[in-house]
Amino acid sequence: MKRFMFPLFWRIFLFIWLAMAVTVVASHLATRYLLDRERQSIERQIGLQEVAADALEIREQKGRGDAWRYLRSEGERLDLHLMLIEREEGRHRLPRSIRQRLKSSGWYAHKPAVIELDSGYQLVAWPRMGGEGWLDPRLFRFVEMALAFVLISLACWWVARIVSRPLRHMEGAARAIAGGDTQLRVAKRIASRRDEVGQLATAFNAMTDRLCQLLDRQGQLLRDISHDLRTPLARQRVAIELASDSGADPELMASILRQNERLEAMTGQILALYRVSQNGGDIERSPVKPLAVINRVLQGIADYAEHQGVDCKIQASDEARNIVLLGDAGLLQRALDNVLQNALDHTPPRHSVHVSVALVNNEIRITVADEGPGVPEDTLPHLFEPFFRADRSRGSKGWGLGLAIARDIVAAHDGSIAAENRAEGGLQVTIVLPVFING
Repeated sequence: MKRFMFPLFWRIFLFIWLAMAVTVVASHLATRYLLDRERQSIERQIGLQEVAADALEIREQKGRGDAWRYLRSEGERLDLHLMLIEREEGRHRLPRSIRQRLKSSGWYAHKPAVIELDSGYQLVAWPRMGGEGWLDPRLFRFVEMALAFVLISLACWWVARIVSRPLRHMEGAARAIAGGDTQLRVAKRIASRRDEVGQLATAFNAMTDRLCQLLDRQGQLLRDISHDLRTPLARQRVAIELASDSGADPELMASILRQNERLEAMTGQILALYRVSQNGGDIERSPVKPLAVINRVLQGIADYAEHQGVDCKIQASDEARNIVLLGDAGLLQRALDNVLQNALDHTPPRHSVHVSVALVNNEIRITVADEGPGVPEDTLPHLFEPFFRADRSRGSKGWGLGLAIARDIVAAHDGSIAAENRAEGGLQVTIVLPVFING
């Protein structure tokens, strides 16, 4: 059964629409409340009719001055402005703001109190400016604007939250998966949403599942093929040696044996790559002196370097001679051997490969620099990918697995590896590993 979908477009639309509607209603209610307070401040005053009659009587008997003084004293007692005016002709004596209120029928909910008297007089009463309830009309506009700002801001914040929060979660999941955590998926609470974000999260999880399945099948296929090839290759090697002992053509047998050795080396590299990539950081660790490992690697490739006519030079700082790191000595030796082998393969005769070891920021930095042709800049990011070979500038030796294996081994030791072209020519590979003990 297909789930009911509530598109994100309509969610955002309804949130904004509701925010506007609530703003209008809330501002109206707030304005009504303030105006009711203003009205009540006058309606609470009792006896205005009697005050008006007394003021009119005093005016007729004692004159305008006494009536004015009487209204002023009563106004102070009642906290009101009181003014006795003729019904029409005296309106111009009122303050301008009061005349506006008397004439207005729109903005102001009520007008100042007007007490009708006989003889054509009126008593106009309104609270003093400091009195309770008398509010400047600008306050109403400020309240409406403030409410609109707060409510719409809250609505926009909520919309931004429901959109950006799951997207940030998916971004984090994508980064973690790209970093090697293939078990991570977008949370179910996001994937179960009935909108476009939920559809995107579901599609993302399905895509990740499919890609991980393909990667697992690829690794399994390489492992199975490499493993199955080892037995027939070993048997073929024995047959070649027997044929050579039986008097077969030595040159032909030597050529066949070399191809056999190449196939055995390639299957060994593929199996090593699979094991390292599968184990990741789950390797057995013990204290290892990197300088000792480098010396063993240099001793192992000495004959090949002499055959190539390449000189290997090593330089180690005093601080780096006794440093120790935690790792697998065999895997580290294989990684360094692959990097040095790559440098030797692409260094012309009568040139050198330079190896340097230094301690930088509590990390060991191993640099292997050759004097070969280097690689095009656009291929540098791909050098550590399996089966990648920069054939255009560095020949076609090997299968493009050595540096990929070195990368995985270094990553398993919580380190990093990078390559760059040297200004004076050649390629430089830098391995950085965390130091355990600085002895």
